[in-house]
Amino acid sequence: MILFVLIPHVKCRMNQYFFLRLGIAFIFCGLPLTFIPHAVRADGFRNPFQSASATGQGAAFLAQADDPSAIHYNPAGMTQLPGVQHSFGVAFVSPHTTFRSSTGVKVENSVSGGVVGLPPPGHIFFTWNWQDYDIGFFRRFAFGLGVESLFGFANNYPSSGPFANVVTKVQLPLLDIKPTIAFKVHDMLSIGFGVDIFTFASFLGEGHAERQSIAVGNIPGTAPGDRLELTGSGTTAGINVSLLATPIRNEDGKPLLNLGFVWRSQAVLPLNGQLLSNGQVVADSSSSIKFPEIYEWGIAGWPLRNREHEWKVEVDVHFVRWQTIRNFDTTLSNGLTISQPQQWDNSVTVFVGTEFSWLQVEDLPDWNLATRAGYIRTHSPIPDANFDPAVPDSDNHTFSVGVGFSCFGQAHFLGLFDCHQEGNGWMVRKGLAVDLAYQYVRWDTRKVTGNSIPMLNGTYKTRTHAGMITVQLNF
Repeated sequence: MILFVLIPHVKCRMNQYFFLRLGIAFIFCGLPLTFIPHAVRADGFRNPFQSASATGQGAAFLAQADDPSAIHYNPAGMTQLPGVQHSFGVAFVSPHTTFRSSTGVKVENSVSGGVVGLPPPGHIFFTWNWQDYDIGFFRRFAFGLGVESLFGFANNYPSSGPFANVVTKVQLPLLDIKPTIAFKVHDMLSIGFGVDIFTFASFLGEGHAERQSIAVGNIPGTAPGDRLELTGSGTTAGINVSLLATPIRNEDGKPLLNLGFVWRSQAVLPLNGQLLSNGQVVADSSSSIKFPEIYEWGIAGWPLRNREHEWKVEVDVHFVRWQTIRNFDTTLSNGLTISQPQQWDNSVTVFVGTEFSWLQVEDLPDWNLATRAGYIRTHSPIPDANFDPAVPDSDNHTFSVGVGFSCFGQAHFLGLFDCHQEGNGWMVRKGLAVDLAYQYVRWDTRKVTGNSIPMLNGTYKTRTHAGMITVQLNF
């Protein structure tokens, strides 16, 4: 999640099994890379919680992409989804950061909901595949629409803390609206195209980006001790292009090896708002956030895939051009500039995940069960000189586990209603799935030195726990 930042420092400034073995070998040979710290870098602050099925696998889902969250992870994967499918979910995230200065002063963060951040990040996806319609060439198309909080974030620090003049509260309740389309070129290849519309909504958070701090009195119209608030909102758009190749399938036509690729364009979000002091307008403000260009690759292999069990292993790699973020400067209508240089670095993140499914559960006919696990290794792209406690980023290890339950046929969900409805029609329910995931992020202790704002130098320790649920309906 990228954050809107205000620092009160003012300046005027061959054989199918051969390929299967090759793919599986690539996956397992890639595992050691996740344990070489210098070989991987963080992918910044994108919100990873866009599907419990993917989160349970450490977000290693780009090459699988076989549920409606394909809209996010790899739109080309929508051609794999029959009929109409819909999923929605929410994540409950509890980040905890402790800061201790070189003089021993200690402070801890808090989140808007007390234990977990509110409003929690959420997602809604809707896909529609035309393969079952007798419409000739157009049967190759699938369409999707998603809404997610890709960069949503909120954090708080005490107004009497050691860096209250830098930040006491920050939030970026940004929505990403994702109209998408996919085209099945061949049984072995699908392509996807999507648009990311980044905007704000009045019903989410404060409806704008916001950062609060305690004034030091170096901005005209403010006095030491005033509560400063810098707001901003705007709308922008980016695009994404994706591929999904399936060179090997089993006798039932299911993939045994998938290769995926996604390119996401850069987007610049304008943030126009106001600087307030104790609730009174000091000046209008203008700034922007630059979302970086991203390249993503994935390979997924199924060492076991028959009518009783499925086992998938996947490795994804993301390259993020964070170097395009050079500053978060804000221009005020009184002629001043709130200067905030960044100078971030490019980054690479490695995701490893696995899923094992039972397609025939004893004593539970018409139910499927899946278990998942994943790991992510990242390093921070933010140098000490530009470190900001609003997002206390550091190198980290992320561990995930998850389970999924899906029902169809004659099964009943919790005894409340049928998983499968009788009849025909494009909105007659054919199945239901519930996915749960838990993720733990172990951030390395970060000792910040040489920061451009000396009060930010010190030791930061962060731990994050997250729980997530996604419900999927198939029609």
